Amino acid sequence: MPGAFPGPGTVDNGRVTRASLDKQPHEVAAMFDGVAARYDLTNDVLSMGQARLWRKEVERTVAARPAERVLDLAAGTGTSSLPFARTGAYVVPCDFSVGMLGEGKKRHPWLPFTAGDGTRLPFADAVFDAVTISFGLRNIQDTDAALAELYRVTKPGGRVVICEFSEPTWAPFRTVYTEYLMRALPPVARAVSSNPDAYVYLAESIRTWPNQPELAARLQGVGWTEVAWRNLTGGVVALHRGTRPAG
Repeated sequence: MPGAFPGPGTVDNGRVTRASLDKQPHEVAAMFDGVAARYDLTNDVLSMGQARLWRKEVERTVAARPAERVLDLAAGTGTSSLPFARTGAYVVPCDFSVGMLGEGKKRHPWLPFTAGDGTRLPFADAVFDAVTISFGLRNIQDTDAALAELYRVTKPGGRVVICEFSEPTWAPFRTVYTEYLMRALPPVARAVSSNPDAYVYLAESIRTWPNQPELAARLQGVGWTEVAWRNLTGGVVALHRGTRPAG
């Protein structure tokens, strides 16, 4: 879906409050540092409770098993990592926002939070049984590089699960949804978020993100096989999955 490209990120007392859509890493990291404290609450409010259901679907699709190694990229405060830990898997929450990692470490000190750039992951080749990223791929500057890095650190036969905003499948709803993003979301964010400007970026980045077939093609382009997707909430969100070939 087309969308306007804003100028440089908004700066408030030296801190970037909203990243621009060229997704400079320092801007995105600073923006998420600024929303860390109330990030999970804000997401629940803005998604009208759907965020929890989406996380449940990610958990089912990843299907982590005891002793497996799972990479949860763009894990933020670690909320998305907890279901994998409960299965007995060894989960590594990874993010490049130091503010998010710090908030997560305060809440869940037993999790091995790791700072990392999605285009240059600090892990060896072929070490994870499953890799997953929820609502974070859209914020990485080079999507294909991130998909290739996820492929690199996954064991042969391992799997990827991506949960990301996508394109609603029913045209009338798609129009309503776009209006919600651009008109309703920013005022709601002002009421509940510690950094409402960040949610203006959120709306803009969703509008410019590839749709379901386009993201599937990009997964295949870096080597993932058995690529498929499933729409959630009428395509507002899509779960993409794939496998690294065993041979």
